[in-house]
Amino acid sequence: MRYDDMLHPTPKGLYCPPGDFYIDPVAPVPRALITHGHADHARSGHGAVMATQQTLDIMAIRYGEDFTGSRQPAGDDRVEVAGVGVTFRPAGHVLGSAQIGLDYKGMRITVSGDYCRRPNPACAPYEPLPCDVFVTEATFALPVFRHPDPVDEMAKLMASLESFPERAHLVGAYALGKAQRVIALIRQAGWDRPIYIHGALEKLCDYHQAQGIDLGELRPATAEKGKKSDYAGEIIVGPPGAFNGPWVRRFPEPVIGFASGWMQVRNRAKARGVELPLIISDHVDWPDLTRTVQELNPDETWITHGREDALMRWCELNQRVGRPLRLVGYEDEVEE
Repeated sequence: MRYDDMLHPTPKGLYCPPGDFYIDPVAPVPRALITHGHADHARSGHGAVMATQQTLDIMAIRYGEDFTGSRQPAGDDRVEVAGVGVTFRPAGHVLGSAQIGLDYKGMRITVSGDYCRRPNPACAPYEPLPCDVFVTEATFALPVFRHPDPVDEMAKLMASLESFPERAHLVGAYALGKAQRVIALIRQAGWDRPIYIHGALEKLCDYHQAQGIDLGELRPATAEKGKKSDYAGEIIVGPPGAFNGPWVRRFPEPVIGFASGWMQVRNRAKARGVELPLIISDHVDWPDLTRTVQELNPDETWITHGREDALMRWCELNQRVGRPLRLVGYEDEVEE
């Protein structure tokens, strides 16, 4: 039996024939295993969904309680699905994110989903899952991507607040995971005043708080607070989409920030009108990606979600077997 007989790409996503299930499918399927709650991995309409309890909860928040026909929470123990062993282990990406390990007839495949090796106060840390085939994302799979310490990036925000106390500081952050990580990092930097959030973040922030993630006092920034000057020197966090509309105009001389690994690319920051780029990513950068492959030392590395060519070349130079999956329907670190 070949690895491809155990798991292979299809138009609907990665399919496991012996278990008759898909992992992060892009279209409704009878049974789906989901790595995490971001929209390019977790979609509604499946007959049955297996995921961590937190991911199931997040999908219900985002899509409604009837997002699937049935739910199966994945715990710490290995379970069998039609004879295929299935194991979920933390991916360090967002709350509830997991790598999915498959074992069948002596073969082991780990589907990482999206993962991050850096400390993240908003979710459980990455845990290595030994395998013969490692399916890795390649969002930032270019040698140029070397993410700085998030603590140093938060220091930039604190310095700007000190330098411009008359201006509101708006930080764009994706609604699931990034916003809560940024808020937690702001707290770690010593900010004990209220943080204002866009209404689109409220339910997910409430859920993180209920799961024990301390975000401190959060106040809504969707209703008029009063004079513009009342927001001077305050921190407001919102989804990137809100920064293109009238919402921004209610704040005094806003300093526009954006937290993303893409802020390392100056043209992206400039195109968004970002004055304060914060290079904070919930994905592995090039050093952590290649280190992970070296540590796991799989027989084959399958590559998806991003830049396949550079990692394929790295595999070749390091006498490793690499395979581009070229899955359709997945996006680079994009969230509504």
